[in-house]
Amino acid sequence: MHILVWILLSSLITSLMSLIGIFFITLKERTLDKIILGLVAFSAGTLMGGAFIHLFPEGYEAIGGKTFSLIFLCSFSLFFIVERILHWHHCHEKDCPVHTVGYMNLIGDSIHNFTDGLILAATYLTNIHLGVITTIAVISHEIPQEIGDFSVLLYSGFSKKKALLYNFGVSLTAVIGALVGYYIPNQVDITPYLLPIAAGSFVYISASDLIPEIHKEKNLSRSVFSFLLFLLGILLMYGITFLEG
Repeated sequence: MHILVWILLSSLITSLMSLIGIFFITLKERTLDKIILGLVAFSAGTLMGGAFIHLFPEGYEAIGGKTFSLIFLCSFSLFFIVERILHWHHCHEKDCPVHTVGYMNLIGDSIHNFTDGLILAATYLTNIHLGVITTIAVISHEIPQEIGDFSVLLYSGFSKKKALLYNFGVSLTAVIGALVGYYIPNQVDITPYLLPIAAGSFVYISASDLIPEIHKEKNLSRSVFSFLLFLLGILLMYGITFLEG
C-alpha cells in the first residue's frame, strides 16, 4: 500500500474520533444538564494535561525552552485578543446565547489537529511501523480530548447536532495537516513551531474560560466531583505517555 494511503487513512481515523460525541446525543436534556459541568471540568484537565505533559516537553526538545516560551506567550496573548474580538462581535447583550469559549475551542483544536496530521505524515515518511504506533498514540489522546471538546461546545450553547458537526469539521484539519506534511519538502518542518501555539490555546481556554465556569458551582459535593474529573483528565493525559513511550 502506498505511503500516502497509509497517511490519509490514519489521519481520517483520528478525525473520526470526534464523532464520539454521538453517544451524548442519545442522552436526555435533563441528564445532560446534570453532567455537563463535570465534563467541562474533565475537558479543562485534558487541555492542561495535553499542554504541560505532551506539548511542552516535545516543544522544548524540538526548538528550545526560550523559543517555545516566547511563542507560547504570543499564542496565549493572541487568543486573549481573539476572544475579546469574538465577544464584542457576537455578544453585545448581558446574556450571550453562545459563549465565545466554543469558538475559541474550535480554533485551538483545529491547530492541534493540524499539528497531529503533520506529525503522522512525518512518522510514516520515516517508517510505517513508527507511523502506526504514532497513530495509536494520537487516537489515545484524541478520545478523552474529543469528549471534552464536544462538552465545551454544548456548554457554550451549541445544539448537540451542531456541536457534533462542528467538532467533526474541525477534526478534518488533521487530514489537511497530513497532506501538507506529505507534500512539503522534508527540510521545511513547521511542526515544532505549531506546538507552542497549540499549547498557548489549550492553557488559555482551560485557565481563562473553563476553570472560571467550574468555580460557579455552589454545591460542595458537585464542586469536589468536578475537581476529581479535572484531575482525571490530567491523569489520563499522563497515562498516555506510557503508550507513546
